[in-house]
Amino acid sequence: MEEKVVGYVRVSTEGQVRDGYSLAYQVEEIERYCMENNLQLLQIYKDRGLSGATVDEDGLTVEREGLQELLSDMVYHQVSHVIVLNTSRLWRSDMAKVLIQRELKKHEVDIKAIEQPIYSIYTHEPNDFLVNGMLELLDQYQRLEIALKLSRGRKKKAEQGGYAGGGVLFGYKAVRGQKVLEVDTEKAVVVRRLFELRHFFQHWSLTQLAERLNIEGYCTEKGKQFTKVQVKRMLDRESFYRGIYAYGQIQTKGKHFAII
Repeated sequence: MEEKVVGYVRVSTEGQVRDGYSLAYQVEEIERYCMENNLQLLQIYKDRGLSGATVDEDGLTVEREGLQELLSDMVYHQVSHVIVLNTSRLWRSDMAKVLIQRELKKHEVDIKAIEQPIYSIYTHEPNDFLVNGMLELLDQYQRLEIALKLSRGRKKKAEQGGYAGGGVLFGYKAVRGQKVLEVDTEKAVVVRRLFELRHFFQHWSLTQLAERLNIEGYCTEKGKQFTKVQVKRMLDRESFYRGIYAYGQIQTKGKHFAII
């Protein structure tokens, strides 16, 4: 049974002049190599006039549509190798190299480079360990940077009295496309009753308050009986129910309607 493979060819404006590796020449060499080695060539992916070193902010090669199509097709093709004239057709920078190899390794695909017959992406090279480590640190940095930006955005929103994200407090609902929480009229009745009970029976424990709500037929958002934990959560957010928005050390008049 023939081994299934795909090919990849690329030329950059300067590379074609310097190396003489035209697309047609690379295609011919790949087809000849596959015939001589009894390989079933499913497809040859092509990129014209693009550098093999360009990498975007997300770590994927920019505008190399042929390469991106090749990598995405790995899910369906179930091939064993990508055939190239040499590895410089796939990458010219260490970062691009590691990123492309990561994608191929996900699908247990190797590279056969015609001009580098003993090459394999599964051969451990010291430089690859270095670049991998740098990329992992970069990933961590980007995650922290995103978290910080989100935090700043939520802080600014909170300063303006708007909902800054997170779980929606019982008695309110978040509507897609709207930036202000809306009052849930059915749940708001429960909230008002709880604070009314707390006002008239100040000596009652949290458990007693929860039991009273249950006796009167009220239930949680999931249709279950109230517990002292849920009651405490509502009582602790009294300021929010009164229309005050607090986020961290910020406290301001909220854009949401007060329930009590």
